[in-house]
Amino acid sequence: MIKGAYVHIPFCNQICHYCDFNKVLIKNQPVDDYLEALQAEGEKRLNETVQYMDTLYIGGGTPTSLSAQQLQTLFSNLKRAGLSWDASSEVTVEVNPDGIDDDRLYALKASGVNRISIGVQTFDPELLETLGRTHSVEDVSRTIARARELGFDNISIDLMFALPGQTLHQWQTTIEKAISLKPDHISAYGLKIEAKTQFYNWLQAGKLTPLSEDEEADMYDVLLSTLEHNGYEQYEISNFATRGKESAHNLIYWRNQPYLGLGAGAHGYQNSERYGNILPIPHYLKSVGKGEWPERTRQPVSLKEQMEEEMFLGLRLKEGVHVHRFNDKFDTSFYDVYGRIHDELVNDGLLHEEEGRIRLTEKGKYLGNNVFASFLFDD
Repeated sequence: MIKGAYVHIPFCNQICHYCDFNKVLIKNQPVDDYLEALQAEGEKRLNETVQYMDTLYIGGGTPTSLSAQQLQTLFSNLKRAGLSWDASSEVTVEVNPDGIDDDRLYALKASGVNRISIGVQTFDPELLETLGRTHSVEDVSRTIARARELGFDNISIDLMFALPGQTLHQWQTTIEKAISLKPDHISAYGLKIEAKTQFYNWLQAGKLTPLSEDEEADMYDVLLSTLEHNGYEQYEISNFATRGKESAHNLIYWRNQPYLGLGAGAHGYQNSERYGNILPIPHYLKSVGKGEWPERTRQPVSLKEQMEEEMFLGLRLKEGVHVHRFNDKFDTSFYDVYGRIHDELVNDGLLHEEEGRIRLTEKGKYLGNNVFASFLFDD
């Protein structure tokens, strides 16, 4: 049973220097055709049935690069495609602080959006310029204040750390500024320099110096201590929320549950298969227009792979992996499958088990990738 849907809007008004997501500048792009294609793909994936969504997440790209009218059309088309949601669903849209106005906020509210995720990244003006962001610090404050006035009571902000040239003091200041705006949810990720980005080109040319692992670890320490002290609970390695405001959509990913993916470059997980859609917009439109599956990859997920994913996704969460849920899902005993590895990691102080839940220890959080790799089966 599909729990939620991710819809990719690949259009942007500006390309950020660190971003490797599927995106293009919106000028002269076939936006209206793309919105129609989303409806057609949705109809095909749902087999022309109506399916209720616990969560709906509109990401990008920059969804708010669309006009207010286009945003309304987007949600209308998704409903016509068979996606159904109501006030109890979590409906999230990613927004840029300098690309959201009252008309767009009204359009989102009228369409049933009840959660917005604001791409802030940093509150330092120089670092914003380094990242290629076009918004100001004041834009963030204005966006949050106006969204609150219009009734949005679930606001998340995204932050980044370990940025080129960033100091620990700058990071501390960004965290404190974020807290002062009282968002309901904060995501914070260390920078990873990916290929096909401006940062990567600068790195290859010797024009950019990344921070060390020790510097990144120090910033993560400050993040944990400051947010915890100010009432934000860490429920996932990089995500923090006030009570009851955890991201229900992202929990679908981390709990390894099925979800729909629509749009150019979107990924989905259905019927024990993962698929990835075609990236170039013209090719995506052509494939959908011909009534084909607009996919570049489709991979069955074997039982062993599902178990692996259950562990390294679930261990990202504070709640950890529920042993009984693992046993029920895979009709086997967790300890028969992973008993030896479990015991080794517990003895090494990397895992902790309590009341049928297996979780990372504080030490384990810093060595998470090593812990996750321990649960991969030898081929």
